[in-house]
Amino acid sequence: MKLIGIGDNVVDRYINQNRMFPGGNAVNFAVYASQCGEEAAYLGIISDDREGRLVRDSLLDLGVDVSMSPLTPGCVTERCDVKLVEGDRVFQGVSYGGNGVHRPLRLTEEHLAYLRGFDVIHCGCYAYMEDEMKKLADQSAFRTFDFSSEPEYREDEYLKKICPYIDMALFSAEELAETEREELIRKVAGFGVRYILITNGTRGQILYNDGTYHQGVVKLLKPVDTMGAGDSFFASFVVSIMRNGYLEEHRLSEENLEKSFDFAADFSANNCLVEGAFGYAAPIEE
Repeated sequence: MKLIGIGDNVVDRYINQNRMFPGGNAVNFAVYASQCGEEAAYLGIISDDREGRLVRDSLLDLGVDVSMSPLTPGCVTERCDVKLVEGDRVFQGVSYGGNGVHRPLRLTEEHLAYLRGFDVIHCGCYAYMEDEMKKLADQSAFRTFDFSSEPEYREDEYLKKICPYIDMALFSAEELAETEREELIRKVAGFGVRYILITNGTRGQILYNDGTYHQGVVKLLKPVDTMGAGDSFFASFVVSIMRNGYLEEHRLSEENLEKSFDFAADFSANNCLVEGAFGYAAPIEE
C-alpha cells in the first residue's frame, strides 16, 4: 500500500527550549504512515533553507520518498512557535523568517501522473491548496483532508472547494456541543463526503459513515509531548481501515472500525511519548 501527504511542511519551534522539530500536517501523515510499515511519500515545496533541509533530511532518514520535492530556493519554511507546558504543546503563532516567500504547491500534470500510483492521498487546510483540490477529481485513490479546528474552515464556501473531491474529512472539534457537531456532519455530508471523522480530545472520536455514527477509542497516559497527537491518530486510522478491508470491499465494516480505532488509539498514545511530532530536534538559530 502506498500513501502520500501533499502540501505543508513546517518546523515547530519550542521557544522555551530553544529547539525546533520538523513537522506539518502532510509531512506528519507521511511519516506516521511509514512508521506503520507502509510505503509513504511526501509531495510539497521544501525550502532551501536550514529549516527546510531539516525537514527533508528527516524524511529521507525515515524512508519517506521525497523524490518529487527537491529543495526550492527563494522561499522560506513556515515556523510554528509553541511552548511545551507539562507535556502539552501550546501554539504561540506562525512566522516566516528572512526575506523569502511562502509558496503553496501547485499541482502539475507531472504531479498528477505521479499521484495516480498511490492508494491514499492526504492534504489539509494548512497547505493552502483549496483551488488545487479539483485536480484530484479523477484520482482513484482514497482522498482525505484535515480541516483542523478553526471555524473558518467549516464555512460553506470553504467546504464547497474541498468536499466534492475527497472521501474522508477530519475535523478537530472538541469545543462543539453534540447538536453543533451533528449539524457540521450533516453539512459536510451534504457536500458529498462519505466518511467524516471528528476528534473530541480526551472524549475520543466520532465517525460518520453513510448515516451511521461510530464511537471511537481514546487511551490516556501522561504525555511527554502532545505534538502530532491528532495527526498520528488520523494517519494510523487511515492505514488500518485500508489494511482491514477497505481496499477490497470499499466499505467500513464494524469489525474493520473496531480494529482501526484500537490501532490508532495505541499508535497516537505512543506518539505522545516522543518529543516533537516525530523527533529530530535541532537548535533554533535566528
